[in-house]
Amino acid sequence: MRIDEADRATLAAWESELAARHAALAAAGLKLDVTRGKPSSAQLDLSDRLDGVLDANYRSDDGTDLRNYGGLDGIPEAKQLFAPVLQVPVDNMLVGGNSSLTLMWQCALYGMHFGFEGPDSAWRNGGPVKFICPVPGYDRHFGICEHLGIEMVTVPMTDNGPDMDAVEALIDSDPAIRGMWVVPRFSNPTGAVCDEATVRRCAALGQRAAPGFRLFWDDAYAVHALERDAPKLAPIFDACRSAGTEDSVLLFGSTSKITHAGAGVAFLAASAANLAAIRQHMGFSSIGPDKVNQKRHVALLKDYAGVLDHMDGHAALLRPRFAAVLDTLERELAGTGMGSWSRPRGGYFVSFDTRPGLAKEVVRLAAEAGVKLTPAGATFPYGKDPADSNIRIAPSFPTQAEIERAMEVFVVCVKLASVRQRLAG
Repeated sequence: MRIDEADRATLAAWESELAARHAALAAAGLKLDVTRGKPSSAQLDLSDRLDGVLDANYRSDDGTDLRNYGGLDGIPEAKQLFAPVLQVPVDNMLVGGNSSLTLMWQCALYGMHFGFEGPDSAWRNGGPVKFICPVPGYDRHFGICEHLGIEMVTVPMTDNGPDMDAVEALIDSDPAIRGMWVVPRFSNPTGAVCDEATVRRCAALGQRAAPGFRLFWDDAYAVHALERDAPKLAPIFDACRSAGTEDSVLLFGSTSKITHAGAGVAFLAASAANLAAIRQHMGFSSIGPDKVNQKRHVALLKDYAGVLDHMDGHAALLRPRFAAVLDTLERELAGTGMGSWSRPRGGYFVSFDTRPGLAKEVVRLAAEAGVKLTPAGATFPYGKDPADSNIRIAPSFPTQAEIERAMEVFVVCVKLASVRQRLAG
């Protein structure tokens, strides 16, 4: 029965039953955490061969001693390995340390204060600076903007990527917009994949946006499919070159969820002009990244085919965890009117929407029962979800038994909050 069709007596009976179940769960002393999309220990184990893989060979293919200074933009072998991940030419690659977030922060900082086309092009010179943020989205993108004083304006995230009608309307009407965040494949948290039309329209934004506009294309889950036949992503760099907007896009990726999150490799791709500017700015803060670790990754993964084979191991570990989330939601909540959710085919998250006004309450009830969820509002700028409905579920890190138990708690909390809201109304 849908909750909207239940009479008051039925609702009261549900509330009594659910409150008792919730109290029993709270008394069980659970301590479960499904807050962040971290690889599990079993996933990290897949890359333990990184330790010792070089066998004391610290030379690049060109003979460079990787133990020494230099190589600001990474070693050639690493560029060759990761260029296919971002679907770009090798010459357009830069490979850095272990965090793509660092590269994104640096590029946002460069754009804000120094510009990509000389000091006169710094965004701050033109007054207020705004970024378009598809929602629900990635909280750390929003944190970068907030820390730099960049105002965030939101557009809805659809099943095919950002709502491009809304994006184009904002671009056309507001010259203060200097950037946009996009997680194009298996987006955080919905798992959406930008279709080809969306990719083309994103590529064309540089034709209509204010000077200095940059599309921050965070392809964090480029190779993180749960099945090999999951939807593919059209190459944005090719689309930009066709549109004459090559300078308007910055692409980011990393091995954080491919090998060891604590010892990964990050990389970016950009036009020759953007790379020249980025290298210039980076040169004041670095004399070179961890080139030895870059070489370790080349030795472990070897080539793009090796990357995909390696990711099959991750997918095998993640599929049952995602199935536990989706099967529980379908079994317990389908047809009830108490919520809706994404059904991703890759990435690290399931996005759940409660009835309006209930996300915070569900998170609170879950915490009482020993399950820590991502804070309500985290998937929106400034931590404020206007509808108070979105909750990000991260199945990767807990054990299979833990995620199954956590979902048992979650659905009870959703039901209890929904019923109580209806009774109060």
